[in-house]
Order: sequence, then C-alpha cells, then structure tokens
Amino acid sequence: MADPSETERAEALSDEQMKALEERYDPEVRFRALPALLGWIAGGALFILSCYHYYTAGYGIPQATTHRGLHLAFTLALIFVFFAAWNQPREPRRGLLYPLGMPVLDWLFAIAGAVSALYVPWIFNDLAFRVGDPLPIDVVMGTVLIVVLLEATRRAMGWPLPVIALLFIAYAYFGQAMPGILAHPGASWDNIVNHLYLTSQGIYGTALGVISTYVFHFVLFGVLATRIGLGQLFIDLASALAGRYSGGPAKVSVLSTAMLGSISGSSIANTVTTGSLTIPAMIRIGYPRHFAAAVEAASSTGGQITPPVMGAVAFLMIEYLGVPLTTILTAALVPAFMHFFGVLVQVHLEARRRGLRGLTKDELPVAWTVFKAGWLTTLPLFVLVAILLSGKTPYLAAFWGITACLLVLVIQNIVRHDVKTAITESVRETWDGFVVGAKYSLSVTAAAALVGVIIGVVTLTGVGFKIAYMVTSVAAGWAQSVADGLAFLPFELVGVGTLTLLFTLIMTAIVCVLMGCGIPTTANYLIMIAVAAPILNLLGVQPIVAHFFVFYFGVLADITPPVALAAYAAAGIAGANAFKAGNTAFRLGMGKALVPFVFVFSPSMLLVTDGFTWNEFFVATIGAMLGIWMLSAAFSNWLFAPLRVYERLLLALAAILFVSPDLYATLAGAFIALPVFLRQMAGRREARASSS
Repeated sequence: MADPSETERAEALSDEQMKALEERYDPEVRFRALPALLGWIAGGALFILSCYHYYTAGYGIPQATTHRGLHLAFTLALIFVFFAAWNQPREPRRGLLYPLGMPVLDWLFAIAGAVSALYVPWIFNDLAFRVGDPLPIDVVMGTVLIVVLLEATRRAMGWPLPVIALLFIAYAYFGQAMPGILAHPGASWDNIVNHLYLTSQGIYGTALGVISTYVFHFVLFGVLATRIGLGQLFIDLASALAGRYSGGPAKVSVLSTAMLGSISGSSIANTVTTGSLTIPAMIRIGYPRHFAAAVEAASSTGGQITPPVMGAVAFLMIEYLGVPLTTILTAALVPAFMHFFGVLVQVHLEARRRGLRGLTKDELPVAWTVFKAGWLTTLPLFVLVAILLSGKTPYLAAFWGITACLLVLVIQNIVRHDVKTAITESVRETWDGFVVGAKYSLSVTAAAALVGVIIGVVTLTGVGFKIAYMVTSVAAGWAQSVADGLAFLPFELVGVGTLTLLFTLIMTAIVCVLMGCGIPTTANYLIMIAVAAPILNLLGVQPIVAHFFVFYFGVLADITPPVALAAYAAAGIAGANAFKAGNTAFRLGMGKALVPFVFVFSPSMLLVTDGFTWNEFFVATIGAMLGIWMLSAAFSNWLFAPLRVYERLLLALAAILFVSPDLYATLAGAFIALPVFLRQMAGRREARASSS
C-alpha cells in the first residue's frame, strides 16, 4: 500500500496548486498578472476575438488573407500583454516605463506585431504586382513580423521552436555554404521575406489558416463544454462504469480520459483535470505513486488522438490531404482504441498482480443517476458530431456546438436561480468562457504562424526532398547489410524493400519524438510532415498513413523521457519520481508506439485507405490487440499468474509476431504463446484450489 503521507499530499493539492502545476509544465498557460484596467482591456480584446470567430463560423468567413491577418494581429498583440519577456512577475510594475503596468518594450512589440500582421491584408489588392518584387516597405514590414513572431513564440512556448525557425532561415540565406547535397544557391533577404511574408506558402499559409478557421472554434467549444459540466459528467460516468473492477481508479482514469479527450486536445490539461481525482484514488487502493502518475499521463496523451476534436491536427490533415473531416475521424478510430486498450490491459494486469481492489459501492456513483442529472450537458457534443457527420463544414459544426453550450448554460442558470440572477450569471459565464477560450488559443496561433516560416523555407529551398533522399539512401544501405547478413538462410526472411521502409520509419519516429520534446504536437506535426512526408511518399506509403504515423509519434513525446511533460505533471500530483513516472508512462503507451508501424504495413487498419479489405483489417487489428496483450503481460510479469523468465521471453517474441500484420506470423505467434497460456491456466486453477 502507498505511504499515507503520499496519499495526503496528493489529496491536499488545492485548485491554486493544480493551476501552478499546469503552468510549471505547460508554458502555454503561464499568463502574467495584469492590473485591473489593463486586465479589463485585454479581456475585452479576447472577448471581441471570440465573438468575431463565433460570428464568422456561423455566417461566413471573410477573404482568407484578411481573416488570417486579423486573427494574427490580435494574437500577437495579446501575447505581449499576457506573456512576460522572462519570468512572469508576481505583481504588475508601476512607473513611466510601465504604462498601465506593462513594460514600454512590450507595448512596442504588441503594436509592431499588430501593424505588420495587418499590412498584408491592407495591400492585398496590390499583392499580385508585388510578389516576387517586394517594395522596401514590404521588406521592412516582413522583417518586423518575423522578428516579432520569433519573440512572441519564445515567450509563449520557450526557445526550441524559435531556434529551429532561425536555423531554417539561416539555411535559406547561407545555402551556398552548406555541405554536399544540402547546398543550394542561397536566397537574398528580400527573397526570403517575399516568400515568407507575401505569399501563401509562409506565415499566412495553411497552418495559420487552419488555426484561425477551425481550431479556434473547437478550443472555444471545449472550454464552454467543460464549463457546463460535460467533463465532470465523463469522469462520473467512467467511475460508475469501471470503478468497481480490480484496480478500479486506474480504469476510471483510462475511461474518463478517453471520453474527456473527445472535447480536449491538451495532454497536460487532461492530466491535471482528471489526475487531481484519479491519482489520489489510485494511490489509496495500493498502486505505487509512480505507476498512478504514469497511468494518468499515458491515458491523457490519448486525448489528442481521440475523435472528434483531436487538437488541431485533424483540421490540418483535411487541408493538407484534401479529404473530408469524417475521413480523418474514421481513420483515427481504431488506432485511438488501440492506445486506450494497451493502457487498460497493463492497468488490469498490474492490479491483478498486486491483488488490488476496486472501489466499493459506497465510493461509486450510480450510472443512471449521473446521466439523469447531467444528460443536458451532452447535447452540445451530440449537436457537434451530428453536424460533422452530415457533411457540413467543421466551423459550422463548431458554431452550432458553441450555440448549444450557451443554450445549456442559460437553462442551467434558470433552473438554479431566479430570472435576474440567471441572466447575470449567464452573461458572466459567457464572458469568462469566451475570454478563456481565446486566451488558450494564443500560443498555438503563434506556433502555427512560425511553423509557416519553416514550411516556407522548405518550399523555397527544396530541402525536404534532399533530406528524403539522404534518409532513404541510409535506410537502403542498412537494409542491404541486414539482407546480406541473412543470406545464409535457405529462404528470404524479409525483403530489402520492407527493411528499407522499416529503418526509414524507425528514423522518422525517433526524430518525431526528439522534436516533440521541445515543441508542441501541432508544430511538431507540421514540421515533420514538411520534411518526412516526401521520405515516406518515396517508399510508397499512402499520404494519410504518413500523416498519422508522424502525428502519433509526435504525441508520444509527451510521455517519452527526458522531456515527458504530461508524465512530469502527473508525478507532481502524485508526489512521485518524475523520471520513473515518465519511463512507466512510455511503457504504458506502447500501443501508441507499436500501432503506427502496424498501419503502415497494413493500411486497412485505418479503414479509409486505398485497397482496404476486411480480411487485412481483421488480421492486423486482432494481431495488434493480441500483441499488445502479450507484451503487456511480459512487462507486468503477470498473465493469469506470475510468469517465469522464459515465459516472459516467449510472450515478447509472440507479441512481435502478432503485431506483424501477416496471417502466418499471427499463427506462429499463437503457436509460441500457447504453451505459456496452458501453464498459466493450470497455475491459476491450482491457486484457486489451494485457496478454497
């Protein structure tokens, strides 16, 4: 059982401490304190931004450049209001150098960012005559925007992404000095600014367009849905459905996070929200504190891959791939299930191994009672999903989902209060929801705009194809070496082409995880698609499969040491060793690491790929589930009873064969695992007989 002091620590964390914990590990929510007047002004600007997006979602979005410019201008100005240059001061400063409590330099950055962002929409009608031959004022404005954007992203997210952007800009400028295949003629600063600022392939490109057109609305929907109680309903329902079983609180964590992930795309926010309830409960029934933290972190990272929201990536995919949102959501269903299945299996086996109980009847809510009390909060989600499935635009679905949230909010206040108080509370909560929703979108907008710089350099220099050639050449060399080493076999175990693809995937996965250690998932996905997509396309991987592969390994970075931010946040709640929690979370999230390889070699798992067959789907899916189960057992040292060393090795080997999307490999895995199963079943019967 857990040390009581650890349990007390986990339960003693207040709302303020939870907020501080989220801010510690998530730089995107480290907002500085503002004096009253500036706070009201900034809040009003955020409210106006949300109202603008709410209106345009329902009644039509303006010309693309105008819309993106307005969104970027508001965002850059507000970032310098809410994010300090260095450490966030506890109290606003006063004096001539701090008008309204904010440093003069921040005011200058805010104004420069807004003006330079609005400049392109202002000259839009003349762009056709200026692209490729910018005026001096165009270059000045573009330079200002790039500098301001670098600083804004640094403040909101830290150094990694700005440093990467600067390296790409340097590559574009110093192309002639680059070695070997990476060399190119180089571009003048005027040409760089022209491409990044005046064309749709840079800052004002697809990434910013998706954030301003789709993502903002869904962030706002998620905030409002949480405020009306939908998130709490999910947690209560999960407790009622899964809490009674062995190791119940851990299973509640997995199930509640899976449901909460449908309206939230933030791993750290999910961890802190549900972890404040589930982690103390897990510690209380006997889970080690690091394991409790790992369960919550591994579960919470599934929020980004769970339909219908999936953070920002689903909407980026529909733009880059040119497919309907329903196609992306359908493709995400089975892999998302596999992730939560993997975590749930390991949680169950760990509970069985430790003999942990479930929650008692007195500790559990009644499912029907919970749903009866909160069913109204599900209305916005049903409206959102129904409109998405009807084929309407995602932003129109978000508009009606937000409208449904506001309607539910008013109804809840009318039921709880008199008419006057209900109106007052509804207005106040709408204001708060719109302000918070807009505030949470600031950092992701800055990141998307700066990623536009990186993508612009890729298209300007063609470096993506050069990297693709280098990676595939290295992978082909390794593959040939392995094939030569296996030449003594009387049969071909695996072809050179398959090995080349495998080594390429491994290298791509490693880079995705490393990139994800310093930058958010959305930015990681955008950069890796610009660089890795050409690599995988050269090897015949379907575009949607390549996008999902990169996306999944970018998400995995949140639970991959040494920078496993979701795991570290959970460890803070549990009072656990952060690195140990991160290692365990990575092991629990192995389904997310294995499944992408499965659907690359067997695309039918995504349901919507070319050449889909039910036979291939069932072989790949069932094999993956069995493989995850066997590998989980090997890690947990428990199947139906304690495992011997050789049994763990056999199960690990069987898992590899099960995961391989081939019927004969699956049958071979079953053959290897069968003796272990038989001995385990016999051992369980003996244990039951002796206990009785």
